[in-house]
Amino acid sequence: MSEELSPSARRVQRALEALGARGRVREMPASTATAAAAARALGCAVGQIAKSLVFRTETEPAAVLVIASGKNRVDEQKLAALLGAPVHKADADFVRAVTGFAVGGVPPVGLAAALPVLIDEDLFGYAEVWAAAGTPRAVFPSTPAELARMTAGRVVRIAVEPATG
Repeated sequence: MSEELSPSARRVQRALEALGARGRVREMPASTATAAAAARALGCAVGQIAKSLVFRTETEPAAVLVIASGKNRVDEQKLAALLGAPVHKADADFVRAVTGFAVGGVPPVGLAAALPVLIDEDLFGYAEVWAAAGTPRAVFPSTPAELARMTAGRVVRIAVEPATG
């Protein structure tokens, strides 16, 4: 592992190695804090960005991690139905408290506490996806199947459906 990685990115790289992941953390010169910025920095489709979003529930467990395709918005009504409880997007302080990482760099692995994980089925339309790796400039490559294995995530239909008519 490169000692040139920042401490947060090194933490994610260690977690990836412990989980037997193939991908290596890369710190980019440009921001990867949003799906659009990450796609620009990597030269890939926005849909290939596996964004980690924390939602707060009104029941136990108090938080859930959703790994969504960068092209999608999470449908909070679908999420609430899947969890059987009302949900709302967590604020930055809550995200840092439950994950150990700041918004814009939350990885799907190496979190401060184990969280239930739901994975957007649309990620499976890509052979390779990119996830945050602990900082707003760090990412790592993976496959949707590997993300599901590493996180013990449940694959679900979670995106807001496009309007028809």
